[in-house]
Amino acid sequence: MLAVVAMYLDQRARYLEQVRYVLEATAYPIQLAVSSPAAAWAWLRATFEARATLQAENARLRAQQRDLELRAMRYDALARENGELRGLHAALPPVVDHWLAAEIVTIQLNSLRQKLLINRGAANGVFAAQAVLDDKGLIGQTTHVGPWSAEVILITDPEHAVPVRVERTGLRTIAVGAGDATSIALPYLPGNADIKEGDVLVTSGLGGVFPEGYPVARVTEVHRNAVQPLAQVRAAPLAHIDADSEVMLVWFRAGHPAAPVPNTPGGDLKSGNRDMQPQARTPEPAPAAQPPTSTQPGTPPPATATPAPESRR
Repeated sequence: MLAVVAMYLDQRARYLEQVRYVLEATAYPIQLAVSSPAAAWAWLRATFEARATLQAENARLRAQQRDLELRAMRYDALARENGELRGLHAALPPVVDHWLAAEIVTIQLNSLRQKLLINRGAANGVFAAQAVLDDKGLIGQTTHVGPWSAEVILITDPEHAVPVRVERTGLRTIAVGAGDATSIALPYLPGNADIKEGDVLVTSGLGGVFPEGYPVARVTEVHRNAVQPLAQVRAAPLAHIDADSEVMLVWFRAGHPAAPVPNTPGGDLKSGNRDMQPQARTPEPAPAAQPPTSTQPGTPPPATATPAPESRR
């Protein structure tokens, strides 16, 4: 019963968010140790080396220090060049204000969970529901953020959905993870939807997380059945989900037209435009007066046209 009450409070009011924050900070060193056994073994071996070996290593490090002091002045330029070589900087959309590269610590790919653990957290400005990209396409978004690490749910996770549109036709729909690192599903398209193999899916900008127009996947399968009202569509993610070693976290310009549209509670805007005023109604023109006609003796009176039903109304 205590566990049920704790889960209810965490789901409704997020009372345990601070506890999860502390637990993630505690678990991060353990995750690093488990994922990096070679580094842990090297550290243990270096700790127990003999004094003579350490002195020789110290002399070699002094020589390297003199060389590194000269290279430190070029660090910023080398960092920018390194980002361009990885293809991350060139792949950023114009809506991005700034970005941060992150390394993948662990990856979990199975039919139930498609998630990553990266080595960036709240200390680096990372926040929950932040877009994660690579140089080819969309990766996913952050879910739980710790002080030095963050968990990323992939677009292929069965619990993840991303608003997309077909680049060729502009058709908007929802792409849902299929539990497979090589495919996503589009389960809400009608059977007569204008979509075919080879179409590129891009983000629609809705949902408040991803920017508009960033590539997501390419359609690989389209099956239509006369009995079923919905088409069965599969697409392959453009991002190298199972091969990436680095990803990038992005921050968007708030005033950019392609920036994500934030969700508002109840679907209403918090404030309107004060400059907008109701437009005055144009007065209807008065009916033109007909001149009186005189009737001479022996001349029949002029015929009176019966007004149409629309005129009577």
